[in-house]
Amino acid sequence: MKRFGLKGKRKVEKVDISELQEIPAKVLRNKRIAVYPGAFDPVTNGHLDLIKRGLRLFDHLIVAATNNPNKHPFFSIDERLHFIHTAVNGLPGSLEVSTFDCLLVDYLKQTKACVVLRGLRAISDFEYEFQMALMNRNLFEDFETVFMMPSVEYAYLSSQLVREVASYGGDITGLVPEVVRLAFQKRRSA
Repeated sequence: MKRFGLKGKRKVEKVDISELQEIPAKVLRNKRIAVYPGAFDPVTNGHLDLIKRGLRLFDHLIVAATNNPNKHPFFSIDERLHFIHTAVNGLPGSLEVSTFDCLLVDYLKQTKACVVLRGLRAISDFEYEFQMALMNRNLFEDFETVFMMPSVEYAYLSSQLVREVASYGGDITGLVPEVVRLAFQKRRSA
């Protein structure tokens, strides 16, 4: 299907078909790129829920794991990227898994993303996310933050909670992708 637009910027009430020109394909291919940033330490089924839903909203979704050694993550950045890659393998849509170690706004500029996707589970999440969104907007105005509520079955789920349950040998089946559950099991038996 071809799309057409008017030549020039004049307003007309009736359109003469001879004044129509084909809109260049590159204009139609402008993608709405979103970045879903997080530590993903580890990726949970709650994260996957937002990834799947984000893929339906955006033309391209970048799942970007933060690489901040000052935070002393439980899993290395390579492990976290492996978990995410494995968990999203086969999902429909345009998806990329990446890492960044700079300000989020700088990463948005590098990737030409126009949206940050964030999940909100509770009021406490909102306070923190609201503050971060306003700071990021102060640093870089050319993007929007989209907040999504998790599906009900994941509303309580966090990576920290998963790590705590797993550290005491609790069953995390159904809370994380199988690759993550097996990694915890391996670490516990080592």
